[in-house]
Amino acid sequence: MPASPSSSAQAARKAVAERLRELMLDAGLNGKQLAARCGWTPAKTSRIINAKTPPSDADIRAWCAACDADDQAADLIARSRQADAMFLEWRRMERSGLRQAQQAVRPLYERTRSFRAYAPWVLPGMVQTRAYTTRVLTAIRDRRGLADDVEPAVDERMDRQHILYEGRHRFALLIEESVLRNGLGGRPVMLEQLRHLLTVGRLPNVSLGVVPMRPDRDNGWPVEGFWIYDQTQVNVELVSGYLTITQPSEIAMYEKVFGELSDLAVRGVQARALITAAIDALG
Repeated sequence: MPASPSSSAQAARKAVAERLRELMLDAGLNGKQLAARCGWTPAKTSRIINAKTPPSDADIRAWCAACDADDQAADLIARSRQADAMFLEWRRMERSGLRQAQQAVRPLYERTRSFRAYAPWVLPGMVQTRAYTTRVLTAIRDRRGLADDVEPAVDERMDRQHILYEGRHRFALLIEESVLRNGLGGRPVMLEQLRHLLTVGRLPNVSLGVVPMRPDRDNGWPVEGFWIYDQTQVNVELVSGYLTITQPSEIAMYEKVFGELSDLAVRGVQARALITAAIDALG
């Protein structure tokens, strides 16, 4: 199972802190001596080393200069900025509204050729109907107290779905069976959505897998929903924020989990049978 999303960003910060500590020790300095050279308190050095306080760009430059390692500063600043960018609070991302948040990810979708998505709670946006998306974004607006720009945000997401039909992009989608039966949006919305899912699942560039509910699921436990874009980036949506992962080792962890969940999924006739059963259950 991947590390928790909040710990992923913290792990990146710790890696920067550990490298700064190594530079200090390689220079033959202790915390007090480094603090004196940098002109700050030993407590600040301790907080940086223990990843309790993220260093600013100026802190990193001062630290490297104190250790006669100025050539290390640029790389460490880049790594520190990446750690800070990994976790983006929703209120920052959506500061200008839901439409802005939807537009922000469009370049990523346009350039990606291979998508892998795991959906444990809500159907992936790329295969949502307009009514389903409207209910999802309305709920997000109300939960986070955002400006009412749901309609243009829905327009943006619907327009982005053109890549589903171009043939240049490939999609491997894994959906928990419970998502088919959670009734999100109400009966009419779910009926339309599930019928649309049957249609999308027949596209030649879409591999649709459903992970069945079962009483003996010892392996492949459900995890947070995530998207893998080619082999370069993973995005994880949380209640509180949006996590971006670009470290190869962490991407590999999500790829491994996707493979484990994929082994549990059914496809083709069996997947369509589960979707049809969910439709029948709605009456």
